[in-house]
Amino acid sequence: MSMSVLSRNNVRVSGRGEQYMIFAHGFGCDQAMWRYVAPAFEDSHRVVRFDYVGAGQSDVTAYDATRYGTLQGYASDVLEVIEALAAQQVVFVGHSVSATVGMLAAIRRPSRFDRLIHVGPSPSYLNDPPHYHGGFAKEDLLGLLEMMEKNYSGWAGALAPVVTGNPDHPEFAAELEASFCAYDTAIARAFAKATFLSDHRRDVVAVPVPSLIIQCAQDNIAPESVGRWLADHLPLSTYHALEATGHCPHLTHPDETIRAIRSYLDGPTASPTPAPLT
Repeated sequence: MSMSVLSRNNVRVSGRGEQYMIFAHGFGCDQAMWRYVAPAFEDSHRVVRFDYVGAGQSDVTAYDATRYGTLQGYASDVLEVIEALAAQQVVFVGHSVSATVGMLAAIRRPSRFDRLIHVGPSPSYLNDPPHYHGGFAKEDLLGLLEMMEKNYSGWAGALAPVVTGNPDHPEFAAELEASFCAYDTAIARAFAKATFLSDHRRDVVAVPVPSLIIQCAQDNIAPESVGRWLADHLPLSTYHALEATGHCPHLTHPDETIRAIRSYLDGPTASPTPAPLT
Protein backbone atom coordinates (compact mmCIF):
# COMPACT_ATOMS: atom_id res chain seq x y z
CA MET A 1 0.00 0.00 0.00
CA SER A 2 2.76 2.45 0.92
CA MET A 3 4.26 2.49 -2.56
CA SER A 4 0.84 3.04 -4.12
CA VAL A 5 0.22 6.00 -1.81
CA LEU A 6 3.62 7.52 -2.55
CA SER A 7 3.00 7.10 -6.27
CA ARG A 8 -0.60 8.33 -6.06
CA ASN A 9 0.50 11.61 -4.50
CA ASN A 10 3.82 11.90 -6.39
CA VAL A 11 5.72 12.07 -3.11
CA ARG A 12 9.29 13.37 -3.28
CA VAL A 13 11.66 13.13 -0.29
CA SER A 14 14.98 14.95 0.05
CA GLY A 15 17.25 16.19 2.81
CA ARG A 16 19.47 14.78 5.54
CA GLY A 17 17.64 15.39 8.80
CA GLU A 18 15.76 12.84 10.89
CA GLN A 19 12.48 14.71 11.37
CA TYR A 20 10.10 14.84 8.41
CA MET A 21 8.94 18.25 7.22
CA ILE A 22 5.98 18.05 4.85
CA PHE A 23 5.11 20.90 2.47
CA ALA A 24 1.51 20.94 1.21
CA HIS A 25 0.39 23.16 -1.67
CA GLY A 26 -2.75 25.26 -1.92
CA PHE A 27 -5.75 25.11 -4.24
CA GLY A 28 -4.87 25.17 -7.92
CA CYS A 29 -1.17 24.60 -7.25
CA ASP A 30 1.25 21.69 -7.00
CA GLN A 31 4.42 20.89 -5.12
CA ALA A 32 6.55 23.02 -7.46
CA MET A 33 5.26 26.11 -5.65
CA TRP A 34 7.53 25.18 -2.72
CA ARG A 35 10.72 24.99 -4.81
CA TYR A 36 12.16 28.24 -3.37
CA VAL A 37 11.44 27.42 0.29
CA ALA A 38 11.58 23.68 0.91
CA PRO A 39 15.27 23.16 -0.05
CA ALA A 40 16.30 25.62 2.69
CA PHE A 41 15.35 22.97 5.28
CA GLU A 42 17.10 19.97 3.74
CA ASP A 43 20.09 20.28 6.08
CA SER A 44 17.90 19.92 9.17
CA HIS A 45 14.95 17.81 7.99
CA ARG A 46 13.78 15.13 5.61
CA VAL A 47 11.79 17.35 3.29
CA VAL A 48 8.63 15.95 1.74
CA ARG A 49 6.73 17.47 -1.16
CA PHE A 50 3.66 15.92 -2.74
CA ASP A 51 0.70 16.62 -5.02
CA TYR A 52 -2.91 16.20 -4.02
CA VAL A 53 -4.83 13.87 -6.31
CA GLY A 54 -5.66 15.87 -9.41
CA ALA A 55 -2.64 18.19 -9.08
CA GLY A 56 0.79 18.09 -10.67
CA GLN A 57 2.05 14.60 -11.42
CA SER A 58 -0.37 12.81 -9.08
CA ASP A 59 -2.31 9.77 -10.23
CA VAL A 60 -5.50 11.36 -11.50
CA THR A 61 -7.13 7.94 -11.89
CA ALA A 62 -7.22 7.77 -8.07
CA TYR A 63 -9.62 10.70 -7.92
CA ASP A 64 -12.89 9.92 -6.15
CA ALA A 65 -15.56 12.61 -6.16
CA THR A 66 -17.06 11.50 -2.86
CA ARG A 67 -13.74 11.30 -1.00
CA TYR A 68 -12.53 14.65 -2.27
CA GLY A 69 -15.87 16.38 -1.95
CA THR A 70 -14.74 17.65 1.46
CA LEU A 71 -11.42 18.71 2.93
CA GLN A 72 -11.46 15.60 5.11
CA GLY A 73 -10.61 13.59 1.98
CA TYR A 74 -7.46 15.64 1.50
CA ALA A 75 -6.65 15.23 5.20
CA SER A 76 -6.89 11.48 4.65
CA ASP A 77 -4.31 11.79 1.87
CA VAL A 78 -1.95 13.60 4.25
CA LEU A 79 -2.33 10.94 6.93
CA GLU A 80 -1.81 8.13 4.43
CA VAL A 81 1.37 9.78 3.11
CA ILE A 82 2.68 10.12 6.67
CA GLU A 83 1.86 6.46 7.35
CA ALA A 84 3.48 5.33 4.11
CA LEU A 85 6.67 7.15 5.11
CA ALA A 86 6.50 5.69 8.64
CA ALA A 87 6.97 9.25 9.83
CA GLN A 88 6.41 10.42 13.40
CA GLN A 89 6.14 13.91 14.87
CA VAL A 90 6.24 15.69 11.52
CA VAL A 91 6.38 19.40 10.88
CA PHE A 92 3.53 20.13 8.48
CA VAL A 93 3.69 23.31 6.39
CA GLY A 94 0.40 24.08 4.66
CA HIS A 95 -0.33 26.93 2.28
CA SER A 96 -3.83 28.40 2.16
CA VAL A 97 -6.44 25.62 2.23
CA SER A 98 -3.73 23.13 3.18
CA ALA A 99 -3.48 24.89 6.53
CA THR A 100 -7.03 23.72 7.24
CA VAL A 101 -6.24 20.27 5.82
CA GLY A 102 -3.29 20.04 8.20
CA MET A 103 -5.44 21.04 11.17
CA LEU A 104 -8.04 18.40 10.32
CA ALA A 105 -5.33 15.74 9.99
CA ALA A 106 -3.76 16.74 13.30
CA ILE A 107 -7.10 16.54 15.09
CA ARG A 108 -7.55 13.00 13.79
CA ARG A 109 -3.99 11.78 14.48
CA PRO A 110 -2.27 14.21 16.87
CA SER A 111 0.58 11.81 17.68
CA ARG A 112 1.84 12.12 14.10
CA PHE A 113 2.42 15.88 14.31
CA ASP A 114 5.02 17.99 16.10
CA ARG A 115 4.10 21.43 14.75
CA LEU A 116 1.86 22.98 12.13
CA ILE A 117 2.94 25.97 10.05
CA HIS A 118 0.11 27.81 8.32
CA VAL A 119 0.97 30.11 5.41
CA GLY A 120 -1.97 32.36 4.52
CA PRO A 121 -4.50 30.18 6.39
CA SER A 122 -8.27 30.55 6.47
CA PRO A 123 -10.74 28.22 8.21
CA SER A 124 -13.59 29.94 6.35
CA TYR A 125 -13.52 32.31 3.39
CA LEU A 126 -17.13 33.37 3.97
CA ASN A 127 -18.06 36.51 5.85
CA ASP A 128 -20.17 35.86 8.93
CA PRO A 129 -20.98 39.33 10.29
CA PRO A 130 -20.61 40.86 12.74
CA HIS A 131 -17.94 38.67 14.35
CA TYR A 132 -16.04 37.17 11.41
CA HIS A 133 -14.75 38.69 8.20
CA GLY A 134 -13.51 35.92 5.94
CA GLY A 135 -13.05 38.18 2.93
CA PHE A 136 -15.94 37.07 0.70
CA ALA A 137 -19.70 37.36 0.63
CA LYS A 138 -21.42 34.09 -0.27
CA GLU A 139 -22.82 35.52 -3.48
CA ASP A 140 -19.29 36.49 -4.57
CA LEU A 141 -18.01 32.95 -4.04
CA LEU A 142 -20.99 31.46 -5.86
CA GLY A 143 -20.29 33.86 -8.72
CA LEU A 144 -16.67 32.73 -8.76
CA LEU A 145 -17.74 29.09 -9.00
CA GLU A 146 -20.24 29.92 -11.74
CA MET A 147 -17.48 31.61 -13.74
CA MET A 148 -15.39 28.46 -13.37
CA GLU A 149 -18.25 26.50 -14.93
CA LYS A 150 -18.78 28.88 -17.85
CA ASN A 151 -15.28 30.06 -18.70
CA TYR A 152 -12.53 28.24 -16.85
CA SER A 153 -9.59 29.80 -18.67
CA GLY A 154 -11.07 33.27 -18.20
CA TRP A 155 -11.57 32.52 -14.51
CA ALA A 156 -7.94 31.41 -14.16
CA GLY A 157 -6.66 34.52 -15.88
CA ALA A 158 -8.77 36.81 -13.74
CA LEU A 159 -8.10 35.13 -10.38
CA ALA A 160 -4.36 34.50 -10.61
CA PRO A 161 -3.25 38.16 -10.25
CA VAL A 162 -5.72 38.65 -7.40
CA VAL A 163 -4.19 35.71 -5.54
CA THR A 164 -0.52 36.52 -6.08
CA GLY A 165 -0.76 40.30 -5.76
CA ASN A 166 2.56 42.02 -6.57
CA PRO A 167 1.44 43.57 -9.88
CA ASP A 168 5.00 44.73 -10.54
CA HIS A 169 5.89 41.05 -11.06
CA PRO A 170 3.33 39.65 -13.52
CA GLU A 171 5.40 36.48 -13.90
CA PHE A 172 4.01 35.23 -10.57
CA ALA A 173 0.43 35.56 -11.78
CA ALA A 174 1.36 33.93 -15.09
CA GLU A 175 2.81 30.93 -13.27
CA LEU A 176 -0.26 30.54 -11.08
CA GLU A 177 -2.58 30.88 -14.07
CA ALA A 178 -0.67 28.11 -15.84
CA SER A 179 -0.96 25.96 -12.70
CA PHE A 180 -4.72 26.54 -12.57
CA CYS A 181 -5.06 25.58 -16.23
CA ALA A 182 -3.05 22.39 -15.77
CA TYR A 183 -5.84 20.97 -13.59
CA ASP A 184 -8.68 18.84 -14.85
CA THR A 185 -11.49 21.39 -14.79
CA ALA A 186 -14.02 19.11 -13.06
CA ILE A 187 -11.54 18.28 -10.30
CA ALA A 188 -10.62 21.95 -9.93
CA ARG A 189 -14.27 22.96 -9.56
CA ALA A 190 -14.89 20.29 -6.92
CA PHE A 191 -11.76 21.31 -5.00
CA ALA A 192 -12.84 24.95 -5.21
CA LYS A 193 -16.24 24.12 -3.71
CA ALA A 194 -14.64 22.11 -0.90
CA THR A 195 -12.22 24.97 -0.27
CA PHE A 196 -14.31 28.11 -0.52
CA LEU A 197 -17.72 26.96 0.71
CA SER A 198 -16.58 25.04 3.80
CA ASP A 199 -16.50 26.46 7.31
CA HIS A 200 -14.05 24.82 9.70
CA ARG A 201 -13.97 27.50 12.38
CA ARG A 202 -15.36 25.14 14.99
CA ASP A 203 -12.57 22.66 14.30
CA VAL A 204 -9.92 25.25 15.12
CA VAL A 205 -10.31 25.03 18.90
CA ALA A 206 -9.74 21.24 18.76
CA VAL A 207 -6.27 21.47 17.19
CA PRO A 208 -3.89 19.92 19.75
CA VAL A 209 -0.61 20.78 18.04
CA PRO A 210 1.49 23.98 18.35
CA SER A 211 1.01 26.18 15.30
CA LEU A 212 2.58 29.14 13.52
CA ILE A 213 0.27 31.51 11.65
CA ILE A 214 2.12 33.33 8.86
CA GLN A 215 0.07 36.33 7.71
CA CYS A 216 0.82 38.36 4.61
CA ALA A 217 0.05 42.03 4.13
CA GLN A 218 -2.60 42.96 1.57
CA ASP A 219 -3.76 39.38 1.14
CA ASN A 220 -6.91 39.36 -0.99
CA ILE A 221 -7.70 35.71 -0.20
CA ALA A 222 -6.95 35.42 3.53
CA PRO A 223 -7.06 38.97 4.93
CA GLU A 224 -5.46 40.08 8.16
CA SER A 225 -8.82 39.81 9.94
CA VAL A 226 -8.72 36.04 9.40
CA GLY A 227 -5.17 35.70 10.66
CA ARG A 228 -6.02 37.68 13.78
CA TRP A 229 -9.15 35.58 14.35
CA LEU A 230 -7.05 32.43 14.15
CA ALA A 231 -4.50 33.87 16.56
CA ASP A 232 -7.33 34.47 19.05
CA HIS A 233 -8.93 31.03 18.69
CA LEU A 234 -6.23 28.52 17.69
CA PRO A 235 -4.66 26.87 20.75
CA LEU A 236 -0.88 26.89 21.10
CA SER A 237 -0.53 29.36 18.24
CA THR A 238 2.07 31.97 17.38
CA TYR A 239 1.25 34.83 15.00
CA HIS A 240 3.83 36.22 12.57
CA ALA A 241 3.06 39.10 10.21
CA LEU A 242 5.16 39.31 7.07
CA GLU A 243 6.01 42.44 5.16
CA ALA A 244 5.40 40.33 2.04
CA THR A 245 2.21 41.12 0.15
CA GLY A 246 -0.22 38.82 -1.65
CA HIS A 247 -1.29 35.27 -0.86
CA CYS A 248 1.75 33.28 -2.03
CA PRO A 249 4.81 34.47 -0.09
CA HIS A 250 6.63 31.17 -0.67
CA LEU A 251 6.60 32.09 -4.37
CA THR A 252 6.88 35.88 -4.24
CA HIS A 253 8.95 36.41 -1.06
CA PRO A 254 10.68 33.11 -0.28
CA ASP A 255 13.55 34.51 1.81
CA GLU A 256 11.21 36.22 4.27
CA THR A 257 9.06 33.10 4.42
CA ILE A 258 12.11 30.93 5.18
CA ARG A 259 13.21 33.27 7.96
CA ALA A 260 9.76 33.19 9.58
CA ILE A 261 9.61 29.39 9.53
CA ARG A 262 13.18 28.93 10.73
CA SER A 263 12.75 31.41 13.56
CA TYR A 264 9.68 29.53 14.76
CA LEU A 265 11.30 26.12 14.57
CA ASP A 266 14.38 27.36 16.42
CA GLY A 267 12.43 29.11 19.18
CA PRO A 268 9.95 28.22 21.93
CA THR A 269 6.29 27.66 21.13
CA ALA A 270 3.60 29.93 22.52
CA SER A 271 0.67 28.65 24.55
CA PRO A 272 -2.03 31.33 24.61
CA THR A 273 -5.55 30.60 25.80
CA PRO A 274 -7.93 30.73 22.83
CA ALA A 275 -10.97 32.95 22.98
CA PRO A 276 -14.39 31.26 22.87
CA LEU A 277 -16.08 30.96 19.51
CA THR A 278 -18.83 33.49 18.87
